[in-house]
Amino acid sequence: MIAVLQRVREAHVAVGGQVVGAIGPGLLVLVCAEPADTPATAAKMLDKWLKLRIFSDAAGKMNRSLQDLDGAGTPGGLLLVSQFTLAADTAGGNRPSFSGAAPAAQGRALYDALVALARERHTGLVATGEFGADMQVHLVNDGPVTIPMRLA
Repeated sequence: MIAVLQRVREAHVAVGGQVVGAIGPGLLVLVCAEPADTPATAAKMLDKWLKLRIFSDAAGKMNRSLQDLDGAGTPGGLLLVSQFTLAADTAGGNRPSFSGAAPAAQGRALYDALVALARERHTGLVATGEFGADMQVHLVNDGPVTIPMRLA
């Protein structure tokens, strides 16, 4: 599984001009399933995101997780957006190959499982994009902090 985490002040996803998911401060996660991924892979990735200490404490150091964004126990938002293009292979010419991404049915199943698990484990807002749709993602990156992650 491939992901790109972006610490945001706010973010939203629109499909056809309509907002389908939005958060305030928190994490925007672009996520791509790969063929070898399983629900266990998604769970491991989610656990890492929820505990990753990339939010500033009172001293300005990255010591807080999404679960404790403001230091008073208030969790941040989590916006999950499927993005198969994270699996792009650009080694063989000028047109990327996306064969490294999971097939659509598997990708959807893993994305749906990830979203369900996130809503179960994260006490803050969990919002989503729309799997397979042409989405416009709007964000205010905080920092900026952008972290690529891959679990195989």
